[in-house]
Amino acid sequence: MTEAAHLKVGETEVELPVITGSENERGLDISGLRADTGLITLDEGFVNTGSTTSGITFLNGEEGVLRYRGYRIEEIAANCDFLETSYLLIYGELPTRDQVAFFRSSIRRHTMLHEDMRSFYNGFPRDAHPMAILSSVVGALSTFYQDSLDPHDPAQVEVSIHRLIAKLPTIAAYSYKKSFGQPFVYPLNDLNYCQNFLQMMFAVPSEPYEIDPDFVDALNLLLIVHADHEQNCSTSTVRMVGSANSNLFASIAAGICALWGPLHGGANEACVNMLEQIIKDGGDVQKYVDMAKDKNSGFRLMGFGHRVYKNHDPRARIIKTACDRLLAKMETRDPLFDVAQQLEEVALEDPYFIEKRLYPNVDFYSGVIYRALGIPAPMFTVLFAIGRLPGWIAHWMEMHDSPSKRICRPRQVYTGETERELVPIEQR
Repeated sequence: MTEAAHLKVGETEVELPVITGSENERGLDISGLRADTGLITLDEGFVNTGSTTSGITFLNGEEGVLRYRGYRIEEIAANCDFLETSYLLIYGELPTRDQVAFFRSSIRRHTMLHEDMRSFYNGFPRDAHPMAILSSVVGALSTFYQDSLDPHDPAQVEVSIHRLIAKLPTIAAYSYKKSFGQPFVYPLNDLNYCQNFLQMMFAVPSEPYEIDPDFVDALNLLLIVHADHEQNCSTSTVRMVGSANSNLFASIAAGICALWGPLHGGANEACVNMLEQIIKDGGDVQKYVDMAKDKNSGFRLMGFGHRVYKNHDPRARIIKTACDRLLAKMETRDPLFDVAQQLEEVALEDPYFIEKRLYPNVDFYSGVIYRALGIPAPMFTVLFAIGRLPGWIAHWMEMHDSPSKRICRPRQVYTGETERELVPIEQR
């Protein structure tokens, strides 16, 4: 017999089936609640509401567990590159040699942007935020690739997937070049994914650019650990927009806009901005630690603790090694790195931080790594978007493949004015 909860409202009693996931996560199926009782549930921010079932990513915040399609994130980071990880998330299984070779080859064929899209960048102000440019240009892909907009045509979806994964680094690098007034650098398809992005970002026509392998490895790790994270704000946005049968380009553009917020993908940029503020204020780390402990200060340390992970962030542990390796090889010492390391020591040793579980999270280490790579703070969230892209695509596809798919339409409890008579303007 299926386990169920029983809810009694007045004289009406309804049975709410208990749904158990593959990792023994349990939830109440309330899909028939309104029809049976006329009631809805109220859950601000949907923090207690499951919007869907999903077979993509498992997250256990209490135990610090993150798995993509059943594989531990630690194993993926140690044995796969970003494109293999993307294939796993999107298609459900790790690729064979032939499959990944074809996937890489297809991605390489789509790295260039249509030349007419360069005019888009001429219309943006030089100081435009790269995330604004990224979302705008991704949305505009719908106008250039009208041959692949049908979400129900597997062949059109497939080519859209490859185009997005291939072109997003190019779009991002062009936005960076725009901000500096430098010429755009075309992709080089003999380079791997991360190498190509770095050369489009930092190469200039006047001199050769040498790609540091440690930079490539660090970027690859960052993209992998950001590739998916269950039903977060941006992923839920992609699924919600896609539920209206919006094309993949439009859905991803919406996800980019959601990611931009400082409470989501913008947290790593906010972390570095905080470190810079500490430096400007004299570099007194203890002062800001004391402010963080003071409930009345209104100050919050960015990059510490996590809304979901209660003991440790497994992604932070993975990239900490890359972070330490990059900092160790820096010839010119950035004072920001010293402040970051002082804060890290406090978080790992101070009883207050230990008790409150305010450990350095993925945003803290990723912000420091991006800084070490020479990437300016406004570009941090752009890098996050490149990493999160395969997860967004996987969720968009999963939603469309679901036999129970329906347009997302949350309900509300109305708290406004009751019905009233309209008074003509002459009498107001």
